[in-house]
Amino acid sequence: MSIESTIHEMAIAAKRASMEMAKCSSSRKNEALLKIAIQIREKASYIHEENRKDLLRAKELGLSEAMIDRLTISDATIDAMIKGLKEVAQLEDPVGTLGHTWLRPNGLQVSRMRIPLGVIGIIYESRPNVTIDAASLCLKAGNAVILRGGSEALHSNQALAGAINRALQETGLPEKAVQVVAIRDRAAVNALLRQEEYIDLIIPRGGEGLIRFVVDNSKIPVLKHYKGVCHVYVDEGADLKKAEKICFNAKVQRPGVCNAMETMLVHKSVAKEFLPIISERFDKAGVEIRGCPETCRLITGAKAATEEDWPAEYLDLVIALKVVDNMDQAIGHIARYGSDHTEAIITSDYERAKRFVREVDSSVVLVNASTRFNDGGQLGLGAEIGISTSKLHAFGPMGVEELTTTKFVVYGDGQIRQ
Repeated sequence: MSIESTIHEMAIAAKRASMEMAKCSSSRKNEALLKIAIQIREKASYIHEENRKDLLRAKELGLSEAMIDRLTISDATIDAMIKGLKEVAQLEDPVGTLGHTWLRPNGLQVSRMRIPLGVIGIIYESRPNVTIDAASLCLKAGNAVILRGGSEALHSNQALAGAINRALQETGLPEKAVQVVAIRDRAAVNALLRQEEYIDLIIPRGGEGLIRFVVDNSKIPVLKHYKGVCHVYVDEGADLKKAEKICFNAKVQRPGVCNAMETMLVHKSVAKEFLPIISERFDKAGVEIRGCPETCRLITGAKAATEEDWPAEYLDLVIALKVVDNMDQAIGHIARYGSDHTEAIITSDYERAKRFVREVDSSVVLVNASTRFNDGGQLGLGAEIGISTSKLHAFGPMGVEELTTTKFVVYGDGQIRQ
């Protein structure tokens, strides 16, 4: 069977499965999620074996250390997947819930009911744990999902898919509710993007190149974020010990992820005191600083930043640093170079914090906290299927509720329109 035919058959099967999933009770969906967790624990050794095949191939192909880090399934990754499944099982099921209800003058009772989106296609790179996160959230929201992971994670994803399918069999849910595309050829992605008759939404997760490719080639609506150019602004009068801790964590804790800080903005009134302190910590952690002229004057060893540094998503131990005159300049810089992903302010002034929150237009804005908290699990969503920086349908981390939509439900008593 050709790649096109294979993907087409998968899409048809997913559509049928989505109709069954839409009718599933919360208890059956939760049972399936918990059985997936059991399967992952029982098959952990096999999952590790399959992951090692992917890691060996990745090293032979010369993939970057950051890519290999995202590809690795450690014991902690297994624990995190299981924890995420249990948390998603405990979440409230949004399907079938009614929002605000109102009565029209003619007696019609109008409300909006939350329903599954249907079939979701997810295209992602490297991280095999996305297979579990995506499947768990889609199942909880009553959807079917087709998962196309990166070719570098094929063995890992198939091992995880096996655990999912066994759990679906045990609970009597449609096996085709979760399907993994086991085709390395990128033609499979193109074929998936042409299944507009059966797939309702495409969610790409990965680098900017992948996301732009999907957007340019999809006939299906796409939820996306191109990149995470995340800023932390250290405000006038900020608690500098707090700022040091937050900025270091935002940059260094895991630099290769989309919610890591890429640019730090520092108010001129605290720059002279703060920059030598934070630069010393960055230097010990191997962080390269690329700064504005004032930054280079205050930090020995800082490299002069170019225009290309301000919109850069490094995903590495590199940071752009700029001293600003005031909050207006900080907000203006974010508006010009940001990617609507994550921004944070470190401040001791409540009114200035409120202004920053109100005026900065990003999917998550934090006050006195690390950008690393822009994550579905960290924000209480159980897990996330991605972070959307497009405002239609969802903005920010996408959990269970963001994988549903609403329909109008109208109750009448014989009314006719005049």
